Amino acid sequence: MLNKMLVVDDSSLIHQMYRLVMTRYKCEILDAMNGQEALDILALQNDIQLILLDINMPVMNGLQFLEKASVLGIAKRIPIVVISTEGKEEDTIRCLKLGARGYLKKPFNPSDLHDLIDRIMPGAVAA
Repeated sequence: MLNKMLVVDDSSLIHQMYRLVMTRYKCEILDAMNGQEALDILALQNDIQLILLDINMPVMNGLQFLEKASVLGIAKRIPIVVISTEGKEEDTIRCLKLGARGYLKKPFNPSDLHDLIDRIMPGAVAA
């Protein structure tokens, strides 16, 4: 069961949208506005089970976060799903090589996100 996730995006509107889209998981959602905030939260919270990550953000963008997450071993223990307006094939390949478990292009269909999460995290939804 998915209990806690971290949403990393510089748009507060996107954070609100994820709260609506992710209600089926009945989990706590933490918010970070950039990659550095996400690293700070991850340093304090050891029970995050999923990260939803944007690419285009100030301070530390999603690719920089993925590079750090790869070095720190975060990407190996916590599934990271990139959800971005950047949809070029090379962006997708780079994110996956850095440890992301999935990639969706914005705007996305909520059922596509649910299917991806259910595939990479079997049992995420309580039976």
